[in-house]
Amino acid sequence: MSPGVGLVALGALVAYALAAFPGGAQGRRLPAALALGVALHAVLLVLDISGLGRPGGGAHLGFGPVLSLTVWLVLMVHLQESRLVPSPGVRRVLALMGAAAVLLAWISPGEAPLQAASPWAPLHWVLGVGSYGLFGAAVLHATMLDSAETRMRQHATGPARAFGMPLLQLERLTFRFVEAGFVVLSAALLLGTLTVQHWRWDHKTIFSLLGWAVFAALLAGRKLQGWRGRRATRWLYAGAGLLLLAYAGSRFVMEVLLGRGSV
Repeated sequence: MSPGVGLVALGALVAYALAAFPGGAQGRRLPAALALGVALHAVLLVLDISGLGRPGGGAHLGFGPVLSLTVWLVLMVHLQESRLVPSPGVRRVLALMGAAAVLLAWISPGEAPLQAASPWAPLHWVLGVGSYGLFGAAVLHATMLDSAETRMRQHATGPARAFGMPLLQLERLTFRFVEAGFVVLSAALLLGTLTVQHWRWDHKTIFSLLGWAVFAALLAGRKLQGWRGRRATRWLYAGAGLLLLAYAGSRFVMEVLLGRGSV
């Protein structure tokens, strides 16, 4: 990593730290620090993934940058939502996640440049990572939903609200992200199927298809059987876990555990 990229990463870490531990000026500093961290994080992703911050150049999309980009997308969703429904507690958690993502991409950037087997491959990668971000946002909202339902059972008083948002609205929003993620993931898988030169039943393919099947079952169960609450969120967590294993998990094994550059 070049000194310039290192300074951007350090700036993002400091901004995220200020958002997570704001001290006495939390009302003013927390939103601004998080927004600054997200902006610097975006610059860092562009420099890192494009290869502009590397001596050899070339686009890279290793284990660390994939998770870093996913967390950044979730943070962007939160910044837009927080304009309508401020959630300081959620911001602090996401600030810590942002800092961890920046560190992870710094430690494990991936060494092998991306090899595009098809001119459509970049779009396939963008759709895949986009679905990661949408499902990541769904998981964030699902954890908020589960937390709110737990508190509601323990203290059954007052209106059903979670983090300043009506519980039913939070549930609808959660599954809007699931639906959008499913559409984007389906497009990514279809594009990959149509453009691949040699089909391989490797771990990435298998976990991706299993994740797609879990999300399809979740949406069908919600539509036909009215799945709600913990039953629905467990399916969501399972599908997200399978997707995490599909790409980020496979690259973690290859790059970190086996010390190879590509999958």
